[in-house]
Amino acid sequence: MSAELLPLFLTALALGLLGGGHCIGMCGGLMGALTMSIPTEQRKGWVLWRILLGYNLGRISSYAAAGALIGSLGWLAQDLGLGVVLRIVAGLLMIAMGLYLANWWSGLTRIERAGRGLWRHLEPHARKLLPVTSAPRALALGALWGWLPCGLVYSTLIWASSHGDGALSAGLMLTFGLGTLPTLLATGLFAERMLVFLRNRRVRVTAALLVILFGIWTLPGPHKAWLMGHGSQGAAAMETPEDQPHHH
Repeated sequence: MSAELLPLFLTALALGLLGGGHCIGMCGGLMGALTMSIPTEQRKGWVLWRILLGYNLGRISSYAAAGALIGSLGWLAQDLGLGVVLRIVAGLLMIAMGLYLANWWSGLTRIERAGRGLWRHLEPHARKLLPVTSAPRALALGALWGWLPCGLVYSTLIWASSHGDGALSAGLMLTFGLGTLPTLLATGLFAERMLVFLRNRRVRVTAALLVILFGIWTLPGPHKAWLMGHGSQGAAAMETPEDQPHHH
């Protein structure tokens, strides 16, 4: 991975981890229901973990597939000269997600409502896979679960696709999905402790502010040039006379 791409992948991972509180609120109940649908004799040990991993691998695979699909449309938008518009939408969605995580504004739920039409078509197929008795069924159900309407996923997806590269967008969504994994794999007492931590006001506000700052950074505009210029001036000021170029 090149040094240019590393910050993008770290950001995708951070968005998955920071959105953990939202994941528990949105998908924690579903995860619990899916776990309870597993036959009692299979609800223990390695068998249970195989099914839980199946759910989540299916879900993350759907994120990557959506990333490849929407990222290809992002490439088309870039080709049509609409890349700036896409980045503005991505930045505004990130800011909206930050406001949502801090409970300051819940406008992002309207985007989730827009996706419910898709889920109405997928839900009957998901019901046919219950009860989950094997890892392949869990994988298939998880793949459908990945299309559940979610503002966090949608905003990250628009951001990932704004780079205009289907493969990169798929990789970023895969990394984002891995970031959500620790929260959604947590069960029992550990899940309760994690929920208390993620719902702590300071943790939520810190996560929200980081996401908002990233949204502002994503927006195109003079603030980026100013920050970059400010940083380069600071670096120049730190140079010793010997480091500076000599003119003859």
